[in-house]
Amino acid sequence: MTTHADGRAGRWGRLLELLADGGRLTVDDAARRLGVSVATVRRDFTALADQQLATRTHGGIIATSVAYNLPARYRHLDNADSKRRVAEHTADLVAHTAVVGINGGTTTTEVARALAARPAPTTGSDNRPTIVTNALNIASELVLRPHLRTICLGGVAREESYELHGPFAERVLADLRMDDLVLGVYAITAEGGAQCRHLGEAGITAAMVQRSQRVIVAATAEKLTRQALARICPADNVDILVTDTDAEPDAIAALRAAGVRVDLV
Repeated sequence: MTTHADGRAGRWGRLLELLADGGRLTVDDAARRLGVSVATVRRDFTALADQQLATRTHGGIIATSVAYNLPARYRHLDNADSKRRVAEHTADLVAHTAVVGINGGTTTTEVARALAARPAPTTGSDNRPTIVTNALNIASELVLRPHLRTICLGGVAREESYELHGPFAERVLADLRMDDLVLGVYAITAEGGAQCRHLGEAGITAAMVQRSQRVIVAATAEKLTRQALARICPADNVDILVTDTDAEPDAIAALRAAGVRVDLV
């Protein structure tokens, strides 16, 4: 089915999603699948290559992970449109020169891409945005962006999410301070707080919460009505929740009553 992406950021996100699925994409195929002109796709391909999000080839592009033998990206986005709206709004909340922590996940990967797509700062390198992440796939994309400073936490990698955890990661975090943490979760409720399914992941992410001035949870609607094994932090540690308009009204009301600002997009 033809997909009409809304604006450049939406097209870029869709192109990267298609690229993640196959590793390669031609101009003609991308134009057909996005429902835009070949000229538009060529401009987008050139821009993605300039941003080092992909590598230009004759008649198309290939994924950075293929060109540089880097970790594969997440292969599929459920609720792709909702996640993209949530990600773009979350990125807009972050100052251009902030030190930003990002944990692993499909939504946080989209946030990282939105942050990376911003124009490079016009002043010196000291004003570059700094991204601190424990997700290998996010680090592998952002490290190729010269206008970003990328700090990847060490530790033991989880195959399921590309996330690093353990005492080495927590040791690095002890010496860092972050302005914002963009937090991806499996679940978030007023009673249970921000939650995930892996104990090691909960430990490192909780440490990231403690080292951040502001915590922004980026989560689509279904995450407000479920529970998970491990709590990352209570709801009152979350400053802002960005979610989509399909979210359950009672769940939103409960989180707002717990002191969380909820932005619906």
